[in-house]
Amino acid sequence: MITSQQMRASRALLGIDQRQLAELAGLSLPTIQRMEASDGQVRGVVDTLVKVIGALENSGIELIGENAPSIGIGRGVRLRETVDGEGANAVGSLLFDKTKSDVETE
Repeated sequence: MITSQQMRASRALLGIDQRQLAELAGLSLPTIQRMEASDGQVRGVVDTLVKVIGALENSGIELIGENAPSIGIGRGVRLRETVDGEGANAVGSLLFDKTKSDVETE
């Protein structure tokens, strides 16, 4: 469905706080806070999850599932992991980070 990380990232992209997301979704602030405090996939009443996802999508957010292609156009971000499951910090940015081989050749 949706992860707490996706909720926080979506709010950041929209430039809204938890209270504004709660208003968009027709939910209480404590509900949004509880959802975002969870670890990984958000668990809760299906109707509540649908309200949050609907509010985000109506605001222009495309939620991308794991290993799913993006169907939208425009700017966005995606958390990248390596094939061996290492975290995103294990892979350098092609534009800004030096790779190990770059450092060795200097």
